[in-house]
Amino acid sequence: MLIVLAASFTPAAAASYDSIPMLVQGKDTFFLAFLHDVYVYPPMRFQNKKQERFYWKTVRDVKKTLPYAKMITQDMAYADAELAKLATDKERRQWWRKYERYLFRKYEKDFRGMYASQGRMLMKLMDRESDRTSYELIKQYRGKAAADFWQFIAKLFKNDLKEGYDGADKDRIIERVINLVEAGQL
Repeated sequence: MLIVLAASFTPAAAASYDSIPMLVQGKDTFFLAFLHDVYVYPPMRFQNKKQERFYWKTVRDVKKTLPYAKMITQDMAYADAELAKLATDKERRQWWRKYERYLFRKYEKDFRGMYASQGRMLMKLMDRESDRTSYELIKQYRGKAAADFWQFIAKLFKNDLKEGYDGADKDRIIERVINLVEAGQL
């Protein structure tokens, strides 16, 4: 099997063609295709049913919350850009209040239907996508008093908004599931 990589071929360029892109060299014609990354992990070995349930629960939670983490990260980037354009604190507060109401309407219905474990997963994925913990995000957009209040509430329910995402060690199973979900293998 011969695989040819064309330097000028990109997935975006392939989407603009009405037919299959190809490369002609002399009398040979090569059809070009973009292949997604394929991750190969050793098979999961569970010591008991509890571990297996944890894994499949993690898969469920990642599939549900990963798209939201990506959308929220885009919303944060938009908000940061808009807030940077405004000159005074008063204008920023007014704009933020309106945008916050918009975001609440946009996500409220979906978030109210989530399990607590999916909320915790969303916090981890937000840290993964934005490199800022939930505490830092609340502090940035709502202030230190609000961040401390929500940290207190989280501690009452045995959670921690300051806990970061560690895909190399503590959250390696989550990272594995994310890679497989993004590649369409799960």
